Amino acid sequence: MVDVAFGSVPTPLGDVLAAVTGEGVVAIDFNDSARARRKVLTRLGVPEVDDPGRTAQARAELAAYFAGELREFTLPLDWRLMSTLQRQVLGALYETVPYGKVTTYGDLAQSSGSGVPARAIGSIMGNNPIPIIVPCHRVVAGNGLGGFSGGEGVESKRWLLTLEGYLPPTLDWEL
Repeated sequence: MVDVAFGSVPTPLGDVLAAVTGEGVVAIDFNDSARARRKVLTRLGVPEVDDPGRTAQARAELAAYFAGELREFTLPLDWRLMSTLQRQVLGALYETVPYGKVTTYGDLAQSSGSGVPARAIGSIMGNNPIPIIVPCHRVVAGNGLGGFSGGEGVESKRWLLTLEGYLPPTLDWEL
């Protein structure tokens, strides 16, 4: 039987929630809330378990990432909340765009081999169930940052790209 455990990490962008099945991280949310947890449980159709041991690696790696100490996640992922098309596009992103680098919506459309037009890539990024680890924040528009549906929107994207060194920090930026 599949079940899910939740763990939360305080970050500069809020309390980030990790949902972990026996296979791996299945979802990340920028806001640890009852609503976020219900959304995952409903989508999976499984019960919640209290298992801090299952979420320990996810919590540790997320905390290290937000502290600027981790550049590559080693967590196992559970891709079950993605359609085949999402898995193809987000899998290509996960495999090819490392920490501190970005790609454009158009380049990801082409490199993923999905046949999806660049304009539709944004929708796939906006529905990414595992943001941060599957780094949709690293996909930018050809003429700027583009949008972002996580956290506080484009400001969260800007913060993540600054953390990774892609964007220069502003005078008021803090880790």
